[in-house]
Amino acid sequence: MTINEITPTSWDELPEIVRTFLVAQSDSDPDAAAAAFTSDAQVTDEGRTYRGGREIAAWLRRAGSEYTYTTEFDHATMAGANHVDVVQHLEGNFPGGVADLHFRFTLEGGRVSRLVIEP
Repeated sequence: MTINEITPTSWDELPEIVRTFLVAQSDSDPDAAAAAFTSDAQVTDEGRTYRGGREIAAWLRRAGSEYTYTTEFDHATMAGANHVDVVQHLEGNFPGGVADLHFRFTLEGGRVSRLVIEP
């Protein structure tokens, strides 16, 4: 499969590290979620980019404590073996109360090297 081939992907077909991150995030376990990333990873969320383990771990702790919400897997696609787009449905006490967010993962060496979260 090339990067130009986009394939619908079920939860069970997602790379294990992606499932591990999403479950840890849903369970409010920032340490387990942070362990999914490479040491030089980047995360972009709400227009801000966090670089490296320390910034990503701080972002995960803050993001997990800011609001109360539930998250549910909606659907996913893969483009090649290293690009995964997971759509998560969130409901909670954040502004708007409901959101479908894309979690766009780039994988490298079995870990997440880049994550962009956006509508």
